Amino acid sequence: MIKNEKLIIGIDFDGTCVTHEFPRIGKDIGAVTVLKKLLEKGHQLILFTMRSNKEDVMSTEKEIHSNRGQYLTEAVNWFKENGIELYGIQTNPTQHSWTSSPKCYAQLYIDDRSLGCPLAFNSYLSPRPFVDWAKVETLLKERNIL
Repeated sequence: MIKNEKLIIGIDFDGTCVTHEFPRIGKDIGAVTVLKKLLEKGHQLILFTMRSNKEDVMSTEKEIHSNRGQYLTEAVNWFKENGIELYGIQTNPTQHSWTSSPKCYAQLYIDDRSLGCPLAFNSYLSPRPFVDWAKVETLLKERNIL
């Protein structure tokens, strides 16, 4: 990366910003501090998640119906509540002018399912691994992104 280059960064939610607890919002795993530092450096964040709002949820599990399927809205609200401004939600707001691809354009993606993304294993917080934000922050500094 060129020093001082501003990036568009796609951010997954469950397992990346919080522990995996879908349909609920998971526990804090340290994402807020690093995401705010990225914003302070001028980078733009796009929420890129499998969560969606679905009124006609097909599951028979009562827990999933408890919020009437407002899963994406709850994730967006998590960012708002934590003072993290999103550049886009599920899409890059400028890409419609140069592509019809449904894939969200970003220059970097942070996702617990990405090959090489550092993960933490803490059975006290979650039975599933989640992004290790201390290691992500180190990687971002090494690459002159932070």
